[in-house]
Amino acid sequence: MTPQDTLPFALPDALAAKADPLLIERDREHFTRIANGLARAVSDLEERLAETRRTAVRHGTAALERDQEVHRLTSRLRALRRYDLDLCLGRIVHADHDADNEGEDAGTTYVGRFGLADPDGRRLLVDWRSPAAEPFFAATHAHPLGLVSRRRYRWVAGRIVDYWDEAFTEEGLTHTAALDDQSAFIATLGGSRTPRMRDVLGTIQADQDAIVRAGSRGALVVDGGPGTGKTVVALHRTAYLLYADPRLGHRRGGVLFVGPHEPYLAYVGDVLPSLGEEGVQTCTVRDLVPEVALGPEADDQVAALKSDLRMVAAVEPAVALYEEPPTESYLVETAWGDVRITPAEWAEAFGSPDPGTPHNLARDDVWGEVLTILVDNAADVVDDLSPDELRRVLDRHAGLRDTFDRAWPLIEHTDLVGDLWTVPAYLRHCAPWLEPDEVRALRREDAEAWTYADLPLLDAARLRLGDPEASRRRRRTQAAEARERARVGEVIDDLRTTARETDADALGDGLVSMLVHDDLQTALVDDAALPTSDVDLLAGPFAHVVVDEAQELSDAEWAMLLRRCPSRSLTVVGDRAQARHGFAESWTERLARVGLADVTVAPLTVNYRTPAEVMAEAEPVIRAALPEANVPTSVRESGIPVLHAPVAERDTIIGAWLAEHAEGTAVVVGDPTYADTARVRSLSPELVKGLEFDLVVLVDPERFGDGIAGAVDRYVAMTRATQRLVVLTSG
Repeated sequence: MTPQDTLPFALPDALAAKADPLLIERDREHFTRIANGLARAVSDLEERLAETRRTAVRHGTAALERDQEVHRLTSRLRALRRYDLDLCLGRIVHADHDADNEGEDAGTTYVGRFGLADPDGRRLLVDWRSPAAEPFFAATHAHPLGLVSRRRYRWVAGRIVDYWDEAFTEEGLTHTAALDDQSAFIATLGGSRTPRMRDVLGTIQADQDAIVRAGSRGALVVDGGPGTGKTVVALHRTAYLLYADPRLGHRRGGVLFVGPHEPYLAYVGDVLPSLGEEGVQTCTVRDLVPEVALGPEADDQVAALKSDLRMVAAVEPAVALYEEPPTESYLVETAWGDVRITPAEWAEAFGSPDPGTPHNLARDDVWGEVLTILVDNAADVVDDLSPDELRRVLDRHAGLRDTFDRAWPLIEHTDLVGDLWTVPAYLRHCAPWLEPDEVRALRREDAEAWTYADLPLLDAARLRLGDPEASRRRRRTQAAEARERARVGEVIDDLRTTARETDADALGDGLVSMLVHDDLQTALVDDAALPTSDVDLLAGPFAHVVVDEAQELSDAEWAMLLRRCPSRSLTVVGDRAQARHGFAESWTERLARVGLADVTVAPLTVNYRTPAEVMAEAEPVIRAALPEANVPTSVRESGIPVLHAPVAERDTIIGAWLAEHAEGTAVVVGDPTYADTARVRSLSPELVKGLEFDLVVLVDPERFGDGIAGAVDRYVAMTRATQRLVVLTSG
């Protein structure tokens, strides 16, 4: 048990030398101040949150601002409650500190997951994303950035079980004790995996930190092989940019983080909150088009055609066919007189929406313009109705509505894309570049037999068309508003009657006049009585998009992301050697083809995760298919050789490993007959990408496939191992 006078240090007996009070007493005193500051911060937040929730507002801007403040305070409170003293990552001592008059941490900066100050405003922790914390991550012996020393803590269950010091000067050697030959980062890598991504914030390396803190303009490509920390960098960069770049705040669009598959999102889902950010939208490309069941595309030619940007562009002429104005005049007959709209006036109305307005949303604007033209044309024909009354009559005219509905119908995105695959003439009109045999290859009998290759076209059609229910909701909303206005009007009439029948001064002439004012009547309308619609949180636009495993994206899938990122500010994370369908060109060439001209490539070449023993077997696998693959250099050895065994020994090997290791996770790759357990997953080669496990068991890897795809799947699966790799074969 840790003695109370050494808390929060709980160093094992083997590290007794590090428990010397001369080495840790200064930290302990500062941790006491942090604990007190944290308790006060939590208490203050609880009081402010309770007070904000008591604020009496019902709707409008005040309600929105109250809800935003509640969300902000709740997020901050949840973040502070999530950690105790392990909020602190480490400390740095600056070269300009006064060694003879250090006082309370003079010249020493403690770095935390969040910033924290005491009631007097004295900084107890600086946020890891702040400029003051940058030397903690970026300092090296070649470039110490003004540091004497750096200390990193390793926390377990809220206690420090180890710490590492690095000295950058002779003075640092004098005042520093824990000069281990193994850095904190490597020691952390030796720990067991958990179902959630490891917390490596305190041990991120200088080359990674430089990428994390790079500017947000243009596209930054984080290019690195397995184990180089690409995903770690992407997550930390997301949190950093939201903190440091005011252009990317939640109110200005925020950040979208795109991962390769659902297990990956579950794996990293706990990381961003631990870095101080909540509210980042995370998804897979598949999630961008909800409520459509997708299957694999069996035909490689069809998949390639649908991944072409020209096919995505076919959506525009497909929609345009449903926006062609009538070519004949239409006579509207009413009881008060007849009025005509000409082809030129139809064309004028159809051209009235602002450019870029989705088809289904623009429909009401076009209809409104048609009514306006007809009301203007009827000025000399209809005398018995006011313009507003005539407009209501025309709005209900069945023949006019039917003509307009045929010329500008509401369209579902699934109907539009389905027609492309089932009506060859329609496809030839919209994609004239297709050869006759390609049109035949794309044709299918079942319009709704959706595949993953259809996803980019469905997305393009969905965003170009807009919600087909929007027009109906708008009309329902207008009707509800009219009813609410009528209700408010009745209340005001009752008040005015009361004022006349009683003493007007008691009610107040000014109040009655105010109630009659249109703006106040509008404010009195009960927003809760109006129809609402679900908000598509993934529709964008986003100020910044982060996409991991980006080497797998087709051109058409890139178009899906760029439609949501008009700023063209992206973090692109990937490894060309892990592209299942090959990646012969450079990142710059690939991204230029999809419309990204401002591209910077930041390479990562050191493999911190995969032991050298595993990489020695994995490297020949990928080089056999891709001789120029950028295989990273492993920085550590596990001392555990790769085990080759028959498939029959699968359960024995896994059972022995579980018995020997009380913690950690394992994965069986390529054997769907193996059922998941609490610590052992069973995944396909495709779904293991982006994850990491202490033990990786490959079952008949030669059956993963041929060519580049098979080699990549084997290489990726092998390099998920952080400690041990087992290869099982049936032969």
